This record gives sequence, C-alpha cells and structure tokens, in this order.
Amino acid sequence: MTLSFDLLLGFALFALVTSITPGPNNTMLLASGVNFGFNRTIPHMLGITCGFFVLVVAVGFGLGAVFKTYPVLYTVLRYVGAAYLLYLAWKIAHSGPVSESENGAGKPISYLGAAAFQWVNPKAWIMAIGAISTYTPMQGYFTNVIVIAAVFALINLPSVSVWAGCGTLLRNVLKDRRWLRLFNWGMAFLLVASLYPLLIESFS
Repeated sequence: MTLSFDLLLGFALFALVTSITPGPNNTMLLASGVNFGFNRTIPHMLGITCGFFVLVVAVGFGLGAVFKTYPVLYTVLRYVGAAYLLYLAWKIAHSGPVSESENGAGKPISYLGAAAFQWVNPKAWIMAIGAISTYTPMQGYFTNVIVIAAVFALINLPSVSVWAGCGTLLRNVLKDRRWLRLFNWGMAFLLVASLYPLLIESFS
C-alpha cells in the first residue's frame, strides 16, 4: 500500500514550506546567485536536491534511529554542522565583487560540496526526520520511503531555484562594491543567526 492522495497532498505542502522558507541552503543560494549568477549556481542547487534525497532515504532506512539510540552522535553532528556553517558564512562575507567572480576570483559551491553539506545541515535533518516520522505509512514502508524522498526532491529543486533566481535578479543592483559588501555581510549574518533555532531542535 502506497501513500493515499490526501496524505501525499499534505506531505507536498510540508515539503514546499520547508524547502522554500529561509535556512542555510537558501541563504547560500541567494548569495551565490548574486555573486556568481544562476547558471554557475546550478550545480549547487542540484547538489542540495540530490544530497537531501539520499539523506531522506537514509533516515527512512534506519539512520535516524541510530541517532535516537546514540544521541551523542547527533550532538557531534550539530557541532560539526555549526563549524562548517561558520566557515561558509566567512566565505560569503569575504566574497569578491560580481566582476571579480565572473573572472574566476571566486568559485560557487560545487555539486559534491552542496550534497555533502546536507549531512551536517541541522535543518535538513529536521526536515528528513519530520517527513519520515509524520508522512510515511508503515504498510509498504520501503516503497513509501522512496516515494517520499522522490516527491521531496521534485518539490525541493524548484523551491531552492527561486532563491538562486532572486539572487541573480539582484546582481545589477549590487554591482556597486559597497552594496555588494553589505549584502554579503548581511547574508553571512543570517547564516550564523540560523544556527540558533536549528541547533536547539531535537528529534522529538
């Protein structure tokens, strides 16, 4: 037995809201759109979606239970994730002007880097665990996990693309070095600020 239409519709709304609302991924995509443009940010977007798909499947197939059994592992994950987010915030804050980025002085996050980041992104874990624990029926469980992960990916990609697109639209406004520097520092601040609510979340 697979997901009912009503349950799938409810999950689709959950996936849309959690994918399109602000968080570390979307903050970085907005900054990448400004600094590197939409096309150069595509690998970043694909990495987020594919990495998150694998994460949802892994949680569905039991990885989430490991963290419930050994909460210290999740604590370690949170600290590693926080450290990496601080590093990314520093990189965003020190991104060069648009013209410099176009000439190769800066590089957007790669596909593999974005995919790997999902494993230390606290919001991604909360989203994955919420999807599996709330919307995955036990009957036909393994099939349902794949369906949930696939639907999440289909909704996630256009959702995160909106943020990269918005950043791209801001490029002309932010060609002035002073405004771009303020924008990058603002994005870095938001990325750091996103740590507080995310790191106090639990698996409950």
